[in-house]
Amino acid sequence: MMEAIRKEAGLRKGYVSEKIDTLYFGGGTPSLITKEEVRSTIDRIYSLFDVDAGAEITLEANPDDITEENLAGWKDAGINRLSIGIQSFFEEDLQWMNRAHNAEQAFNSILLAQKAGITNISIDLIYGTPSLTNEKWESNVRTALSLNIPHLSCYALTVEPKTALAKLIATHQLADVDADKQARHFALLTQWLGAADFEHYEISNFALPGFKSRHNSSYWEGKSYLGLGPSSHSFNGNSRQWNISNNASYLKALDAGDVPFEREALSDVQQLNEFIMIRLRMMEGIPVKQVSEKWGNELAQVLLQSAQKHIGYGHIVYLHDSLQLTKEGKFLADGIAADLFISE
Repeated sequence: MMEAIRKEAGLRKGYVSEKIDTLYFGGGTPSLITKEEVRSTIDRIYSLFDVDAGAEITLEANPDDITEENLAGWKDAGINRLSIGIQSFFEEDLQWMNRAHNAEQAFNSILLAQKAGITNISIDLIYGTPSLTNEKWESNVRTALSLNIPHLSCYALTVEPKTALAKLIATHQLADVDADKQARHFALLTQWLGAADFEHYEISNFALPGFKSRHNSSYWEGKSYLGLGPSSHSFNGNSRQWNISNNASYLKALDAGDVPFEREALSDVQQLNEFIMIRLRMMEGIPVKQVSEKWGNELAQVLLQSAQKHIGYGHIVYLHDSLQLTKEGKFLADGIAADLFISE
């Protein structure tokens, strides 16, 4: 698989012409890849693309894959940022989520990474699960703060259809999630992290100054990106494309020298709606002047008109020529974005 991904990189080296300033090993469980494969892949990218000397190079890792040997290998290969799927520091929560790691591994994985000299660390935390009380949620956040984690990605648990978790809930073997509890946990989270000087720079993401995810910020700012591997998505500003998800078909196509993908050309209105959706999630909000300059003053005025009722509800403020979600509006971000979409 990694050989095929490196081959795809060569076949698609003309997709982006800009200097590359972030690399991201994500998707499935990249911490299972050998450190030699990580190094070979990074070396391949550097040989094909113009990569910035100070590029942010992130690897997603499960706590149970983090060892001194792996950390040394990843760091030596060029990894300078880790995104660790902690989810919770409580054993019962991890068991409820059917995670492979335990609470001790969750805590120790961070200490091991810091000891190895990787201090640019993001961790994922899940809130709103049936077993998570307000007190336990606060303990999870306080533990992260005590460990000097500079970036947190915090998500309300969503139950995806056709998963083991969905089946257990449907058969009443596990309790379902509570939307009111999730809203309460989100409100507490913003309060605690705000008091700790974290910037709430995107709906689910919080960072100390200087530690925003440069990679994810590129998505939210609408920059071009290239995705490699099965199911990976790419975007060049005018169209998006995605590789097929079937591993065997992907490998067979690359073996024949082809990249198996589907492509969708985006109309001007589709591009604008995508811009509305991602920028509304950001701290800076939707810059109306930029909408006017790129898509025309008429559509900018339609956007402003659509936002008026949400301004009236106290869910949006119009500040510095930008439509920004209020604290209350952040609970309703997806619905508000859909309501602001421009019709074709």
